[in-house]
Amino acid sequence: MPEILRTKLVRAGGWKTLESGWRATFSCRFQFPIDAEVKIRYGGGWPFGWDSQKKTLDGNSKILNVTSGAGSVYARVQMKVARDATVNYHYIASGP
Repeated sequence: MPEILRTKLVRAGGWKTLESGWRATFSCRFQFPIDAEVKIRYGGGWPFGWDSQKKTLDGNSKILNVTSGAGSVYARVQMKVARDATVNYHYIASGP
């Protein structure tokens, strides 16, 4: 699968969407910043959406897998940090 290195600025506070899509199938691999939280948010906003694969980064590689198996809903890969941070992660496309 092709991997694309992406860089985004994430501001401290609430959840920031890094990647999103309808009926999407892809993965994101994170390692830093340590203590940042990552998750997948499926569906609409509160109260109609749900979270999946919530993880805390610890310096080891963590992968979130977005699948279209969640139905025809909107999916977002989100991150939350305690301090503003420039984040590097790998977007891993699915398919040929």
